[in-house]
Amino acid sequence: MAANILLVEDEPAIQELLAFNVTQCGYRAIQAYDAASAMSHISRALPDLILLDWMLPGTSGVELARRLRAEQRTRNIPIIMLTARTDERDKILGLESGADDYITKPFSPRELMARIRAVLRRRMPQMSDETVSAGGLELSPTTHRVNAKGAMLDLGPTEFRLLHFFMTHAERVYSRSQLLDQVWGDHVFVEERTVDVHIRRLRQALEPSGCDGLVQTVRGSGYRFSAS
Repeated sequence: MAANILLVEDEPAIQELLAFNVTQCGYRAIQAYDAASAMSHISRALPDLILLDWMLPGTSGVELARRLRAEQRTRNIPIIMLTARTDERDKILGLESGADDYITKPFSPRELMARIRAVLRRRMPQMSDETVSAGGLELSPTTHRVNAKGAMLDLGPTEFRLLHFFMTHAERVYSRSQLLDQVWGDHVFVEERTVDVHIRRLRQALEPSGCDGLVQTVRGSGYRFSAS
């Protein structure tokens, strides 16, 4: 599943360079040239990561990062700050504003892509293309295949995303609304009971291999994936 990356950069040449590089790496680029247009995109759908320029017209990148971290809906979006400032105090200020990482201009595209992959792997492991294994299951995001104790499973796209999220967030309990936000996206408006339908389909697909018990119902709270 390709990550949506919001590029907030007011210099057209740098904006186009960023867009070219993130799309070359298989991500989807969403372009914004100031804080207002960035917030407009975010209000419609949460991006998976934000590349945020420090020096923006009007509201600065630092101010925007602080605003995003202060709001419940946006506080967990990974942010990488882009800036020409090299002073250590500026770096500390950028990180304290809520950025997960900080990269100075000029930067090499290879370094930037490595930083993006590292932040996504750390903050949103379900966006990684790395194969994950747990409880006799092996899931490959790149080939869209799931091996359950030697047998290949036939999963629909939603069940695949649901299982990938569970496997990369094992032992944590998620409510139906949290799963809707994380797997379907916060811009998709469906009934919470939709989650139950897809959980049931996922368990049915896992049942022949005896792995259906990995997806557990936590009464009054939601669902959990547990391989222990």
